[in-house]
Amino acid sequence: MTIAAAVTAPTTTAPVHVAPPRHAHAPQQQPRAAPRREPSPLNPNTPAQALRSAASAPPSDGARAHIANLDKVLGKPPQAPPRHAAKQDGGEQEPLNVRHGLLNALNLSFFVPMPGMRARTAADEHMSPRSLMHMQQLLSADSPRASPRSTIAPRWRSLHGEGGWEGLLDPLDSDLRRELLRYGDFVTAAYQAFHSLPTASARHRGLMLPDRSYRPTRSLFATSALSMPPWAKRPNTPEWLTQQSNWVGYVAVCESEREVARMGRRDIAIVLRGTATCLEWAENLRASLVPLDGESSDGAEAGAEEPKVARGFLSLYKTAGEKVRSLSEEVMDEVRRLMDKYKGEQLSITVVGHSLGAALALLVADEVATSIPDAPPVAVVSFGGPKVGNAAFVDRLGSSGKVNVLRIVNAGDVVTKVPGVAALLPHKKEQYQHAGAELRIDGNNSPCLRPDAGPACRHDLEAYLHLIDGFTGTGRPFRHDARRSVIRLLQLQRGNVKKEYVNRARELGVDPAAPADIGRAMAYGNCAVASPSS
Repeated sequence: MTIAAAVTAPTTTAPVHVAPPRHAHAPQQQPRAAPRREPSPLNPNTPAQALRSAASAPPSDGARAHIANLDKVLGKPPQAPPRHAAKQDGGEQEPLNVRHGLLNALNLSFFVPMPGMRARTAADEHMSPRSLMHMQQLLSADSPRASPRSTIAPRWRSLHGEGGWEGLLDPLDSDLRRELLRYGDFVTAAYQAFHSLPTASARHRGLMLPDRSYRPTRSLFATSALSMPPWAKRPNTPEWLTQQSNWVGYVAVCESEREVARMGRRDIAIVLRGTATCLEWAENLRASLVPLDGESSDGAEAGAEEPKVARGFLSLYKTAGEKVRSLSEEVMDEVRRLMDKYKGEQLSITVVGHSLGAALALLVADEVATSIPDAPPVAVVSFGGPKVGNAAFVDRLGSSGKVNVLRIVNAGDVVTKVPGVAALLPHKKEQYQHAGAELRIDGNNSPCLRPDAGPACRHDLEAYLHLIDGFTGTGRPFRHDARRSVIRLLQLQRGNVKKEYVNRARELGVDPAAPADIGRAMAYGNCAVASPSS
């Protein structure tokens, strides 16, 4: 029997009593009994026997209103009760099937504190239908669900890093949060495009951007100076794991005039993925500092003042492949082409990357600022990026006046603390230094992730975006109206997600064990598809 049937079922007509005349003596007042509290079917601790006895009684007006609201939120309009269920045993209503009915499907025990779960807050004590619907939205398929866009044209420079994001990070500005999530989704699209067709050429690679306002204009390749020795190759090893040149990202430009007006400028996005191949991992381990031109200077004092970066990162950035140009050449050529195409307009460049991509993003920003005199403002958004260069390199970025760096760091992410070997070097200028402002988030603040999540989860890009979506400020609770779906997080980090969410997802028909690419079709089903030019 449905909830609507329980509400609309007829009841016996009570006799009508005539009010006594005013001059009649009032009956003797009886002592008022304590109010009787009926067991609530929304309380999972209520015994089933109490629920059956309570369900047999006619519902009160408050109960009718609450159940009607619940039906309305769940999108199930009231229906007329079937004839055979209207009355049973002399007109009594059929007891509500709590064990197999709708209330059990809601699994309200999720909100009851269990061993290992966080303590309930005041907001958890009374879960309204709106809160229940919000939790279902977080486990829905239409991800990512972005916050409403607002016009940022008057303040785009501050959101783009002018002033070092002072006053915007803690507490986190809502407009900045949305911009960070959009750029993070751009990197997710780069990962998905690479893993779907890792050996495809630029002309045949389909790239699905989560924002239709942007169009990809150039594919980017990174080439390692190393090569796999013959003895290290295995017969069943995929070719893309050992080849020297690999697709690493793309350049995209905002082509929607409406979005250009909203943002106050035309944005050029340079998007770079993280480490994916064996040779890229090998390059990451080449942590010795070398000058940006690739040649070391003689003399300790000269070397101490010279901007230097990690050898492996510089190798991936400057090395050209057999069939592709170097990442440096491709990026500079495309930036100059777009600047010439949109000459006279207000432009901005946003270089965004995760892990290895974040390290390469600093090299891109440095070269744009130093090799293009009339370059527009450059902002670097780094998700889980490692250290790249020494203090002189950091000073070089800051002194250009064009580059602003925002590092987003998840507490416990070991990648953000490496390379660390340079601490043993004798000169302070030779030690690795972080660049730019820092936005620190913490996975322990998430109501979804386990407190003992492993290093892979701490560094995962989707975990970063989940935490950014819920971050409000240091010491503040997770954002109650966070809008980002957790489906992809479940698929990528199922072992690091609390069991309550995993079980809840299964009850809603979401398979946490499904490959992440399956969720990709749902998450980006309404996105534009484009083929970047070679």
